[in-house]
Amino acid sequence: MMTSGQELFSLYDSSPDTLFDISMSLIVNNLNIISTMDPETRSRSLKDDVILPLEICEKFLEAYQKTNRVSDSIANMFRDRTRTRLTVVRLRNSRITDEGLRCLMEHRPLELELVQCEYLSPSSLDIINTNSQNLVTLKVGPLTYVLSQDDTLFRQRGYTIDAPNLRRLTRHGLAVFPLLLLKSLTNLTHLDLSKTTSASTIWVLKDLKNLRSLILHSVHWSKDVIDWIASLHTLRHLDISQSNDRHGKYFDPNEVLAKLINNLTLLESLDISGTNLAGSGAAAVSSENASATDQVRCDIPGLASRVNRPLEFLGLYGTHHGACKRHDIPAKVITGDANVEQILTAAAAYMERPAILTRVLNDLYYLFRYENNAFIGRALAVVLDAMDQHVSEKHIQISGSATLFYIVKGKEKGRIGIKLKKRIITALLDGMEAHLGDDTMMRNGCLTLCQFKIPMDVLFEYERVVQILLNGVADVNQEGFVQRIAIYLLNSLACQVDGSQKQFLGNNGAIRKMLNLIEDRLERRLCDDVLEVAWSTMWNVTDETPQNCQRFLENRGMDFFLACLKSFPDKEELLRNMMGLLGNVAEVAELRPQLMDRLFLSVFSELLESSSDGIEVSYNAAGVLAHMASDGPAAWTATEPAREAVLQRVAAAIERWDLNAERNINYRSFEPILSLLHAHHTPQCQHWAVWALANLTTVYPDKYCGLVEAEGGLKLLVDLLNHPSPYEMIKDLACVVIGNCARYANRVTPSPPVSPDN
Repeated sequence: MMTSGQELFSLYDSSPDTLFDISMSLIVNNLNIISTMDPETRSRSLKDDVILPLEICEKFLEAYQKTNRVSDSIANMFRDRTRTRLTVVRLRNSRITDEGLRCLMEHRPLELELVQCEYLSPSSLDIINTNSQNLVTLKVGPLTYVLSQDDTLFRQRGYTIDAPNLRRLTRHGLAVFPLLLLKSLTNLTHLDLSKTTSASTIWVLKDLKNLRSLILHSVHWSKDVIDWIASLHTLRHLDISQSNDRHGKYFDPNEVLAKLINNLTLLESLDISGTNLAGSGAAAVSSENASATDQVRCDIPGLASRVNRPLEFLGLYGTHHGACKRHDIPAKVITGDANVEQILTAAAAYMERPAILTRVLNDLYYLFRYENNAFIGRALAVVLDAMDQHVSEKHIQISGSATLFYIVKGKEKGRIGIKLKKRIITALLDGMEAHLGDDTMMRNGCLTLCQFKIPMDVLFEYERVVQILLNGVADVNQEGFVQRIAIYLLNSLACQVDGSQKQFLGNNGAIRKMLNLIEDRLERRLCDDVLEVAWSTMWNVTDETPQNCQRFLENRGMDFFLACLKSFPDKEELLRNMMGLLGNVAEVAELRPQLMDRLFLSVFSELLESSSDGIEVSYNAAGVLAHMASDGPAAWTATEPAREAVLQRVAAAIERWDLNAERNINYRSFEPILSLLHAHHTPQCQHWAVWALANLTTVYPDKYCGLVEAEGGLKLLVDLLNHPSPYEMIKDLACVVIGNCARYANRVTPSPPVSPDN
């Protein structure tokens, strides 16, 4: 079944979020908008002037649970039924207790779902029964202890669930099934008792005459089970699959399946995955409604009677003898692992079965790894659903993230819309956050994140991405791929973002963790890409962020600078990154006195002569010294090297540089450079500044000419030309900048309209 155009359209949709969704997100993240918190009870109540209609109440619970766990405090917001309304209550992984459930159940909902609500006790069953008049659907999932395993408490009154209108009952994973659970529930149409490990007592119940769907996935049985199922003539859907194929072995499987099929004449859907009921594959011939010369083959003997009336759905995933790979199968839709269609169908069908879903996603991963696949839309849908619903299942997260990697790096990459990008990134981060200690999950997540535009595509989750990646580089002993790729991503996240985001990186220990990595490499005398990128990351993090510059100095950053310079003097990129960082530190006036040290000044002066990495090291060394000298002669407290001697070396270095040199540097603002134009007491500071502007506007006019004008640089340059202090070379360079900006302005300014009369 191919993916429809409509499905692909929705998956690659780039339309903005609806106003309703934006508003709901705002409320979920700012509960004080609609509620108040009692400081003593820590319980929330709706504000007096707030009324929430049904649609908002149910959407709020759904949206809140995507990022939070529902507690009694949240449930208390629904205590006033005159101002709130609920007909559907679905709770997953909540912290709610019996009292919180009472607040919600007093709305007398139509549908109740409780999955992984471990704080509920069997006493909450009385709360459900008291408010079950309207209940049509009840689902109790794993880790939810609402239904007692001991039915003695209910024998006297004769029932367990008192819900006269109940149609759908789901109870997963109950070790011992209470005999009285189904007593009086004669209107049931759908019953799901998956993973009930001791179910022999329920087969004595004869009153389920309206049952249309019976799911007994991974249920162990006795011989009389098949007879009981075969007597349920109203069944349209039957699932007797097994997650462990060792438990799915029947004596005479062909006869067992044939008995079920021949008795359940209304059956439309059947799942026998993980069993041997499909037989060994020996073909059977069906003569039903066929002449002797027009016989039809069936490769599943027990289904021979359905050859001319194929099932709508047949589950064959993990069946013995590879049944899903057979040719003549009387079913329209099949789950299995024979092809991508079967695998995707299996993933959707078994979304709530982690053990099987893990295997299915692994199959899907191998398909996308080794084949070109046309089912991108459906694959993304099922992988993301699986990862969303099973965040705590490590192997689902690993298989899902691996599949996402091959999808987002494939040929459809450019078509993925903004909404889907966000959902993919959020799913990856959820999985990484839940399994921070797992190397494979972190590796998959980082590799997949690398397929997006960093930082632009992840800005909506910037803080969470940073925290996860910083965890990935925290342990210096965990040397390996995860550490390496995490530090590369952090470096990208620190580049081209604003000051508040750089500040966030610093607040969360980015400087300290980079220096820890550097210290580790120094101890081992190892200059690798991690060492170089650690310095590059700090270069980016300190850009126009004084507090991060201070953190660098406070954490012995200068000691590590000198140690790296001594240990790895010939590593050009390392030297460039270190000097770029020190250029940021020198831009902070309050920190410059900490650099006014004989040893530091001598090193910076020597580096003026460096030809390492073109002009970059010499350029940054001159920049550091220019900023230090801009504070005036009185601020130069070091006796050696002498200030005038250093300034002469700065000017000589600048004169050697090629004005047309291409640069490996990126300026977001020229404010630190433009500030040096005021240093008339020290022309060499102005010399460095105007050379930098002249070079950048000459080589990259599109990028930097507009920035010079926007920040008032042209006026400052004109003032410089009119001032007597700067020497001629400075004024010549100022003219170069002004000329570059004038040519750029004339090039981008549209020509005036021409009069029709001309």
